[in-house]
Amino acid sequence: MFLDKSARIVCLIAVWAFAACSTGENSGDTAQDTATTAAMDTATVSATTTSTTDSKVLGGLPPTSEVPAMLQLSGADFNPSLVNSAGKATGYTTTTDKAALNLGVYATDIGYLSVYDKTQDVITYLKSAEKLANHLGLNNTFGTEMQQRFQRNLNNKDSLVKIVDESMNYVNSLLKEGNRDATAALIVTGSFIEGLHVSTGLVEKYPKNVPSDVRNQTLTQLIVSITRQEQSLDDLINILQEVKSDPQAAAYLTQMQDLKKQFEALNLDEQIRNNRGDLMINDKTLTGISAKVKQIRSRIVG
Repeated sequence: MFLDKSARIVCLIAVWAFAACSTGENSGDTAQDTATTAAMDTATVSATTTSTTDSKVLGGLPPTSEVPAMLQLSGADFNPSLVNSAGKATGYTTTTDKAALNLGVYATDIGYLSVYDKTQDVITYLKSAEKLANHLGLNNTFGTEMQQRFQRNLNNKDSLVKIVDESMNYVNSLLKEGNRDATAALIVTGSFIEGLHVSTGLVEKYPKNVPSDVRNQTLTQLIVSITRQEQSLDDLINILQEVKSDPQAAAYLTQMQDLKKQFEALNLDEQIRNNRGDLMINDKTLTGISAKVKQIRSRIVG
């Protein structure tokens, strides 16, 4: 049960941040892609079965369409400085933990790039993800076949994010077969932190030359969405607790617990529920969370 939950969160964390697992009804996949999807679905049927426990844990995540809509509303331009450099992938093949953490990072970056229609960059990042997946023994999850599918669907964003979804489900099936719980947990960690890194970065870099009422409203929407990830953070902490016999998992468990303290200090949801009339939400609101995310992310991608 643990690995089913953890590997599904790899994909679902990216759903929240950038709709990386969107499965629009108009996917536009070719017949060949449909056949590939069916094969992957067969390989990952146990990974994609939603249990009552999974539903309870993940039920707080916003709908797939919510964050992309808010990104459009915010008017925030794509910021290439927020994604990890694709050229650093080879340096992450020195250890299993580095490869796993940064496979999660690149999976989320691929979602971000897809949302902003940076399709050619996506191909480059897929090749970087392939290097890390191969190092982890997850061959063909981001390989030639997947890259060709992306090439065939470059004009259909729904198809692109669906392909990412399928590949992460396939990663799930391979990890489950190998009983590699700690590797799954580290992939989850990298994906979660990268999602928070890009999201808090968008808040920090939101244009200041827009009307204050528009700016405040948009920042409020974005910040509230970020703070709602405290439930996902709780779940990630539980996952890392289960594999803390692994030294790297134990180290990141400590980091996630420190991040949790920053969420608790903010206590924004309770303030909103209490209708605090003096509550002001702006780009300074997330200072503590943003600083801790930067610190953890630097450790992961450095």
